[in-house]
Amino acid sequence: MSNLQNALRELREKRHRAQMEIEKLDQVISGIESLSGTATSHKATQPTRIVSAASRRKMAQAQKARWASIRKQSQSVSTGKTATSSPAKRTMSASARKKIAAAQKARWAKVKAQQKKVA
Repeated sequence: MSNLQNALRELREKRHRAQMEIEKLDQVISGIESLSGTATSHKATQPTRIVSAASRRKMAQAQKARWASIRKQSQSVSTGKTATSSPAKRTMSASARKKIAAAQKARWAKVKAQQKKVA
């Protein structure tokens, strides 16, 4: 029995010495981190918040109500505007579209001609 008692006492002493060594290392590490400005505490992390499903539903409904009120306000503001405050959508004449199409076809013809010369 005394052999077991001695072995147990020695193991506890070794564990105590190892714990003391770890504490010294932690102090040295925190000292170096404080000098370099990258101090991070392992014990400072907070647990994540757990929100129930019912609370999440309430939050979602409240957010939907906020967005609905914002949309309602923006619609009332936009209907109150006059036609002169925003320019009307401009349409392009048929002749202008034909000119643009012809110019684009000429550009592509030029590109294809250069590709044939290179090949």
